[in-house]
Amino acid sequence: MAVVAVTLLLRSGVWAANAEKVLYTFTGGNDGGRPAADLVLDTSGNLYGTTVVGGDLGACPTVGCGTVFKLTPVAGGKWKETVLYNFVAGTDGKNPYGGVAIDSKGNLFGTTVAGGSGGTCAGDGCGVVFMLTHSGNSWKESVLYSFTGGRDGAGPGGGLILDQKTGYLYGTAASGGKPNGCAGGNGCGVVYQLVTVKGGQWKQQVLHTFSGGRDGATGSLGRLLFDKAGNLYGAAELGGDLSCNPTSGCGVVYKLTPTSGGKWQLSTLYAFKGTPDGNSSYGGLFSDAKGNLYGTTYYGGSSNSNCLPVGGCGTVFALIKGSNGMWRESVLYRFQGGADGSNPTTTLVFDANGKLYGTTASGGDTNGDGVVFKLTPNSGGKWKESVVHGFKNNPDGANPNYGLARVKKTGTLFGVAPFGGSGQGVVFQITP
Repeated sequence: MAVVAVTLLLRSGVWAANAEKVLYTFTGGNDGGRPAADLVLDTSGNLYGTTVVGGDLGACPTVGCGTVFKLTPVAGGKWKETVLYNFVAGTDGKNPYGGVAIDSKGNLFGTTVAGGSGGTCAGDGCGVVFMLTHSGNSWKESVLYSFTGGRDGAGPGGGLILDQKTGYLYGTAASGGKPNGCAGGNGCGVVYQLVTVKGGQWKQQVLHTFSGGRDGATGSLGRLLFDKAGNLYGAAELGGDLSCNPTSGCGVVYKLTPTSGGKWQLSTLYAFKGTPDGNSSYGGLFSDAKGNLYGTTYYGGSSNSNCLPVGGCGTVFALIKGSNGMWRESVLYRFQGGADGSNPTTTLVFDANGKLYGTTASGGDTNGDGVVFKLTPNSGGKWKESVVHGFKNNPDGANPNYGLARVKKTGTLFGVAPFGGSGQGVVFQITP
């Protein structure tokens, strides 16, 4: 997933005027660069996220090792950026993807795809899970776990979710697990849990090791999803139905159910089939009040000329659970690769009226800088797509790969684009 994420960073709707506002433009220096994360909001309205590069240029010459940042609203509608932590490519980690999770005490939890002390992983470390605690005017980083690249996984890049009741953390690692044909023989990735043990230490437990077959392969850019019963849901970008792609499959949506003895059982809810279905779900899942699941695929869907030869410009899909316990997939929208956008990697969000919002990594204007889109449910189970904002690189950003954070009271949306602005990415606000 680290490779996929870096690849993504390298690069028919109705356009809404003045919907976007740039809150901060990264310079790539001490303030960070290339933001690659879902933003999170605290109860005071501050925004938190991570940048892949920038920060301490001494530790990682030229580009920096990445940062954790905070944006605070100040007078006059402005926002102030503060770097909470600079990674130095040692045991502390390097290149944080996926943003942070916040607990009730204001502590921040996140992952890096490289660095750490647990293994070499091409000489760059296998990644860490970290915690930032606030004391006075400073923040202290603690490494909760360093991945070894073995059965515990490597390259955790999908972000974390936090069980507020137990304090346990859950995430995915893109490679590692059981050595096999995935990732050049380095394993197909794992789903893991971190729990606290005596002495304030943390212990990692692998909940599932992907095989690359029916169960899927590698995690996604999005976070896992909890339901009220304590089950976990996620998407894997590869594996599943090998008739779709004999080499790697087209990805799956899966469910992990806790069983006796601390074990978890994985069930595949749906295996994507390519075009006109979907292929490679990178983002996380979102659930409505009925327990139906919603997500996006990077490929698949339409087979028009704009989307060839890669095999489709991506989709928005729903998985509907029937009374018999079986799940049915429905494609809500197939991107056409024009003004409507293409290749979404986003985790979707709902508004109070049942409309879906997300981003696409490309498509939109003639440069393909991506869009923020809206899907509105119509009669007969149909959905209409409209473009809320089309990015134009400078100064408003380009290629928004991640999802949006939504303020329930106002409906305001916040997100990041890893390119555009000064060239090192922006944090933006959308007023639908």
